[in-house]
Amino acid sequence: MAIATDYWKIAESAGLDSKIPSGPIGQKWTKHKFDMKLVNPANKRKFKVIVVGTGLAGASAAATMSELGYKVKAFCFQDSPRRAHSIAAQGGINAAKNYQNDGDSVYRLFYDTVKGGDYRSREANVHRLAEVSVNIIDQCVAQGVPFAREYGGYLANRSFGGAQVSRTFYARGQTGQQLLLGAYSALMKEVASGGVEMFPRREMLDLIVVDGRACGIVVRNLVTGQLETHTADAVCLATGGYGNVFYLSTNAKGSNVTAAWRAHKRGAYFANPCYTQIHPTCIPVHGDFQSKLTLMSESLRNDGRVWVPKKPGDTRPAHEIPEADRNYYLETKYPSFGNLVPRDVASRNAKDVCDAGNGVGATGLAVYLDFTDAIKRDGMSVIEAKYGNLFQMYERITDDNPYKTPMMIYPAVHYTMGGLWVDYNLMSNLPGLHVLGEANFSDHGANRLGASALMQGLADGYFVIPYTIGDYLAKAGPSGVTPDHPEAKKVEAEVKQRIDTFIHMTGKRAVNDFHRELGLLMWDECGMARNEEGLKKALKRIPELREEFWQDVNVTGSPGTLNQCLERAGRVADFLEFAELMCTDALHRSESCGGHFREESQTDEGEAKRKDDEFCYAAAWQYNGVGETPTLHKEALEFENVKLTQRSYK
Repeated sequence: MAIATDYWKIAESAGLDSKIPSGPIGQKWTKHKFDMKLVNPANKRKFKVIVVGTGLAGASAAATMSELGYKVKAFCFQDSPRRAHSIAAQGGINAAKNYQNDGDSVYRLFYDTVKGGDYRSREANVHRLAEVSVNIIDQCVAQGVPFAREYGGYLANRSFGGAQVSRTFYARGQTGQQLLLGAYSALMKEVASGGVEMFPRREMLDLIVVDGRACGIVVRNLVTGQLETHTADAVCLATGGYGNVFYLSTNAKGSNVTAAWRAHKRGAYFANPCYTQIHPTCIPVHGDFQSKLTLMSESLRNDGRVWVPKKPGDTRPAHEIPEADRNYYLETKYPSFGNLVPRDVASRNAKDVCDAGNGVGATGLAVYLDFTDAIKRDGMSVIEAKYGNLFQMYERITDDNPYKTPMMIYPAVHYTMGGLWVDYNLMSNLPGLHVLGEANFSDHGANRLGASALMQGLADGYFVIPYTIGDYLAKAGPSGVTPDHPEAKKVEAEVKQRIDTFIHMTGKRAVNDFHRELGLLMWDECGMARNEEGLKKALKRIPELREEFWQDVNVTGSPGTLNQCLERAGRVADFLEFAELMCTDALHRSESCGGHFREESQTDEGEAKRKDDEFCYAAAWQYNGVGETPTLHKEALEFENVKLTQRSYK
């Protein structure tokens, strides 16, 4: 490698056992379910499981494990599980049902997902995801999720980026909300029956590890400020992604990396943190003090055409620019997929045309998403039925009517493919700690295909963890750890000390000021495009900014009450540590793949250029201390069913 490795250490022995079952890929999951040890129904009542996070992955996992007989404690920092960020997902959920009879299959969904992830995901996990996808839809329909239907009553489908078939089930632009209500109803049924004990308004601040086994958490009651210690026989993290390290993202402002990062500091490896998804269809930034960005569903690219003026600096209104002066750049460059190329490809191309001076809007950092042709073809009522609430949302935010004038969109940080490393059973390298949904790294490689996040969350919660956690508990037995255990008391004391440190910080800069500076640095140097010089610049500045934070941040209020400034301080402190690992991972991976685009590694056509001989592995990082050189563990990725080729959507 050309880059000096003094930024990281490489483990002599990876020590990573992915526990992938043997046999043909289509039989691995079935075989594995039979080979795993079971816990009989009477004994399930003896085991306690903690679930942190109540989005699709967490709510479905807690409900299903409770139905099986386990005693479950579920935690969320919102006032209700219904407010989990899964509710914000818009466009749909993938499943290989082939209702359109257009050539879809489990294998095609598997293939599209591996290819869409630029061949940096684990084949066995992805095939299992495709297999169970067909069951997810049946489960959700049975719960009453109001999926869109054709005139004859059949469930409707539409296309999403990275696929040439229609496999995405949807409920207008509210799919996440409707799916979450289904999982929420299942969860609350178990709360009512006593199988799940629900703890809202709690934030996980540390993980309890005893004799190398994860067996509890310390949380803060966000209303009273009281610290609570909870122990169990296994812990499941379903706490989402870390996109808010960029400050501006499509994530809810409360979304953070704290739970995963604190688990990482207790020994769980963090895998592929540089894999961040930039979503191509978001409402552009409109001001310096904006706090978040708004996603416009990728489903809009089914009917909306993406274009910019052909001539740089053309400031005419969209309706005054004739067809001959328009550049439908995705349709021209990628004729096979057109506007439905994967998100990373669409995002980079939007950046390229804007960088060339062809962008639109006041800042020049936007492209048009135009529905004129679709409205002429299908009529306004059809478009309204498909996307009406999305159009309303856009108009309320921008004061422009997208039925009459094209939407203006630009890429923004959205989803994170990296996360805590897990094996085939969704357990981290730390025994007892299981990680579900966006919080783990397992299924999407270097780029997630649209409508696959909801699929993975529900697959993990409904159809994977209920099997695999039983195998762990049957072998490990009860932990025997209670909140009075010396190690649990020690962890709680460390959490209290950290909070006390924050409360006594009376500097001159607000928490958000540090977060905004970090986010801009990360966007500039580790955003849509990265290079060695910029990443090294970031790795020099992040420790300096972290030092400034601990010297000059101002945390107001007291710890024994509702204190959102204190909450944000803890989360930003974790982002300031995590950002360094993220840039280290991006620097070490000198190839381009998916959402990780290194300017030094691109084809003659400007596409991402992988280096399979050097980087065909998952990078799992071991924590060695704040500011200390992390240790890199490599899990080799083997492709027995999908041939490694240069990804092409042309």
